[in-house]
Amino acid sequence: MRSNSSTGGQPSPEKRCLLSRNPTNCFLHTRNVAARSNVTFWCWDLTDRQDIKASANGSSTADSISVLLQMFLQYLSTALFSLATIRSVYGASAPKRRATCAGGQTVQNAACCAWFPVLEDILPNMFDNECGDDAHGALRLSFHDAIGFSPSKGGGGADGSIIVFNSTELTYPANNGLDDPINTEVPFIQAHGVTPGDFIQFAAAVSLSLCAGAPRVGFMMGRPMPVAPAPGPDGLVPEPFDSVESILARMADAGGFTATDVVALLASHSVAGADDVDPTIPGTPFDSTPELFDTQIFIEVQLRGTKFPGRDPGQGEVMSGVAGEMRLQSDHLLARDSASNCAWQSFAGNQAGMQSAFAKAFNKMAIIGHNPANLIDCSDVIPGAPPLPANAGPHLPAGQTMNDIEQACAASPFPTFTAQPGPATTVPAIPQA
Repeated sequence: MRSNSSTGGQPSPEKRCLLSRNPTNCFLHTRNVAARSNVTFWCWDLTDRQDIKASANGSSTADSISVLLQMFLQYLSTALFSLATIRSVYGASAPKRRATCAGGQTVQNAACCAWFPVLEDILPNMFDNECGDDAHGALRLSFHDAIGFSPSKGGGGADGSIIVFNSTELTYPANNGLDDPINTEVPFIQAHGVTPGDFIQFAAAVSLSLCAGAPRVGFMMGRPMPVAPAPGPDGLVPEPFDSVESILARMADAGGFTATDVVALLASHSVAGADDVDPTIPGTPFDSTPELFDTQIFIEVQLRGTKFPGRDPGQGEVMSGVAGEMRLQSDHLLARDSASNCAWQSFAGNQAGMQSAFAKAFNKMAIIGHNPANLIDCSDVIPGAPPLPANAGPHLPAGQTMNDIEQACAASPFPTFTAQPGPATTVPAIPQA
């Protein structure tokens, strides 16, 4: 459609262009704007694909440019909106291309395929397909390797130095007993030709998949071999007899962990036991359900301590509230100190919250000393753990009442739980590998 006049009640050329069926899709062309004459508008109507031309001879430059600018901004806005729509509709929903491994598994990065043979080997041959002593040892080893790092004091973080430089790091008192999981893992490291730093964190992530109730954590590959002087100095790994203040300061220095992060990491004690705090009673669990990754640790440590599991308490041990159960002094104090007691209480009976917080803190710990941009995310190799059994809800051990809970958090009361029926609970030791 064409118009050569803006008089006689007809719309101006500018308005005719703007009134076209899809004016915001107009492309503009101007000629001789500086001479205030022969300003031409070219509109491409995408609705009916008509070329609409409107001319204004002698129109004022200011008026014409104003309309041109208005039309251009309308077009730009529509174009940007259309681009965003395309991305949201097609880009976000389009599946990412995945690599297929030799065994038929699919992963985001083909380099991760190398870890499926490792997984298929260690599940039956290292862990016996159970959340047992070797799984507990793998978890402990991952923490002790990673946390031996300080920006000011040294150490390589999660780099495998505890294996490569074991003649140094195993002399540190905090690493007492870790020769067992190291001796277990070294043959698998050699058989599969992976770095110790990668294997330690991979084995820990896989061990969790065997413990009902555990969250599915990530795994990043690509940690290089540690080189001297990788071992950090003694004293970087917190001890069970350390104060809350020193533990929180050490963890903040090592990886920027908050008090909530520290408490969340201690959820690992729900599937752990002590071998060396009191060496006369190896495999003494920290809660009554060491085969389950549940919140019982956060309930039972809050019970009033009345007894030791062994004849003579070890350094860093305090009385527990359940027969056969060991309580670390550090756990006891973190559950009661004002800097951490409300975080501790928040996980009692809160399985989903505990899982989420633990996974976040564990993933942060597993890459201490490394730039994530230099690692490959192979989390899709890690299996998920089975859920908790239907009868495994949070509870007080048999023989306990809510009067045995030592309230510590000032902000809210401790959650109410009922006791299991039957005689007072006695927790058996964890069978040793």
